[in-house]
Amino acid sequence: MSVQITSEQVNTPCGVFTLYTLMNSRGAYVKLSPVGAGIVSVVVPDNKGKLADVVLGYEHIEDYFHDGPCAGKVPGRYANRIARGDLVIEGKQYQLAVNNGPNALHGGPEGFQNKVWNSRIDDNAVEFTLVSPDGDEHYPGTLTVTARYTWTDDCRLTLCIKAQSDATTAINLTNHTYWNLGGHDSGTALNHTLQLNASRYLPTDDTLIPTGEQAPVAGTPMDFTSPKRLGQDINADFDALRFGKGYDNCWVVDGDGGCVWHAHLVDPDSGRRLTVCSDQPGVQVYTGNWLNGSPEGKGGCVYHDYDAVAIECQGFPDAPHHPSFPRQIFNAGEEYCRTIVFDFDTV
Repeated sequence: MSVQITSEQVNTPCGVFTLYTLMNSRGAYVKLSPVGAGIVSVVVPDNKGKLADVVLGYEHIEDYFHDGPCAGKVPGRYANRIARGDLVIEGKQYQLAVNNGPNALHGGPEGFQNKVWNSRIDDNAVEFTLVSPDGDEHYPGTLTVTARYTWTDDCRLTLCIKAQSDATTAINLTNHTYWNLGGHDSGTALNHTLQLNASRYLPTDDTLIPTGEQAPVAGTPMDFTSPKRLGQDINADFDALRFGKGYDNCWVVDGDGGCVWHAHLVDPDSGRRLTVCSDQPGVQVYTGNWLNGSPEGKGGCVYHDYDAVAIECQGFPDAPHHPSFPRQIFNAGEEYCRTIVFDFDTV
């Protein structure tokens, strides 16, 4: 294994944090933070060998706390939305914090993305661990979560997320990195092409809560079954695009389970390609519709709406209210285990 893992201590107004760098033999590297078990940089070559950081992130580590975009981090205990913050488990009602219009989003205002996770180097990986106590953001059960990252010489970043609770609870975990394959400071990502392994998507109401329907993408602006520019249909007169000011929807991944490809993202200028694979049933695509006003970016960069796209492999939003959706309620002692792979190459 030629990937080298190093750590550094960073002093901030919020305390001292350990950042980790995983560098391969090509000089490509990933930088990770214990704030939200987050990805803060991914530096990979273009089709001429030029390295660039393709992850949106902030100049100051302390800005990763309570940022609106949830940049690079692992949100939880339930990523995405739960309608009205209303959660019923084993006949008991739990009222979650309502922090996104009328709904609960990403586990609440003090969700996993705003916690400092314990961290360590474990052989060829960096592992983050968080213990979420019973009642944390009003969820039942003490939940222990690990997020384990590995990086390879062929520029493959793998995230394995495991969790287990001592009481039945709702779990939906993902990674919320924003990608711009031209470089984090290169401007709009709407020129990127996206292809999704998904012939259906989840229509929503105007607060982005699924209706329960799984609608075909054919003949709609939601069709990415063939490569298509992100910006091609983003201004179409279509409910999903009006509700979110762009794409902010969950697609139903085709296949019968197992780790399959979810998305191909390509920047035509640099030739960089990102292939995302996972064993999750859905993929939320968010085109950075509300990036204006983000904290100061790396190197003093100012980020604007649509400067990046998040590709979030996850369970379906609001699944506890929809029995037909893949279940996201896990019993006491039952292991939650999901894998997400970000594979970089060029075309």
